Order: sequence, then structure tokens, then C-alpha cells
Amino acid sequence: MPCDDSGIRRLILASSSPRRRQLLSLLGIPFLVKAAGVDESRLYAEPPTELVLRVSQAKALAISDVRPDELVVAADTIVVLGEDILGKPSDPDDARRMLERLRGRSHMVYSGVTVWHPASRRMISQLGESLVGMRAYADDEIASYVDSRDPMDKAGAYAIQHAEFDPVSRLEGCWLNVVGLPLCHMGRALDRIGVRAPANVPGTC
Repeated sequence: MPCDDSGIRRLILASSSPRRRQLLSLLGIPFLVKAAGVDESRLYAEPPTELVLRVSQAKALAISDVRPDELVVAADTIVVLGEDILGKPSDPDDARRMLERLRGRSHMVYSGVTVWHPASRRMISQLGESLVGMRAYADDEIASYVDSRDPMDKAGAYAIQHAEFDPVSRLEGCWLNVVGLPLCHMGRALDRIGVRAPANVPGTC
């Protein structure tokens, strides 16, 4: 990998998310995918910011058989409305309820990003934060969007990048953080390990 002399030649993405795969490819660094199965449940009274960092670290640590020239990257993203964490909907009715709760209101999106180099025992984590305001979409728009099945694998039951539903009216913070992988934060974490991406990081905040 001709990006630097850190000794790292490849990244391992600890996620099966197609969105994270697509975004990580924008860095121009070779990587492979190894899904990490970890318990993402919230601990009692755990702040959302600590939750995403802890889970992203657990995902990174869950990857085994890592070569000395490989670096594990992991992320976790949650939607927080008031005191409630909105995860991925359990079924279409749950997706509809989430979208109705979010309609016309603002919420926070947090992402924990972790890079882990087992050979050197170095771990760097970054926290992404975005304030998202949703537009007052109509009931029939919710129904059509839920029928598309797009909400079913997304925290908060929506994708900011969905052109037809287009749910967001206002954003403060990183757009890619809401998509699920803030490359600006990933780039900073990689830099602290000594890995410099050959391409400009898009979507910086």
C-alpha cells in the first residue's frame, strides 16, 4: 500500500454494512471485510456517547487472526431522541413508529470510530456527533418509505442519503456521521496510528 511507511498494508473493516464498505473505499486504502458479532446492548445508565465508543471498541477487538501489517477499523452509530436510543427497527410497524416520533423534531446521531492495531496494542477512538432536524413528512410518505424496506437496517429507521424520502431538513455536524462512518474522524484516528490515506477525505467536518 503506497500511502506511507507505517508498515500497515491493509485495513480490516469490522462490519458487514454495505454503506460502511462504500465509504471506507473512498479513502483509497486496501481493505477486507470481517463482520464482528458483538452485544450492542446499552449498559444501565450508560451515556450514549460512551455506548458507541465502547461498542466500536468491542467490534474491533472481536476480530481475530490479524497480521502485523493489518489494522482493524470499526464503527457504531446510534440515533438519540431525548432520553431514548432508537436502534434498527424490529419490523415495519416499529419503523413507522420511529419515523412518526422523529417527524418535525431534532435528534442527535453519535458514532464511535475505533482503529486497533493488535501487533502494537494501540487503539485510537473518535466520537462523531451530529444534530439532525427532520422535516414534517406526511403519513403517506412514511408508508411508502417503509414499504421500500430501506429503513429496516438503519438506526432510527431512516437514511439521510435517501433521495426520494429526503427526511432531513437541517444538519449541524458531519453528514457522513449520520450515514454511518464519519471519514473525517476515521482519518484523524488513522493519522494518530501513523497511517495516511493517499486520497483526500471527503465529507470532512
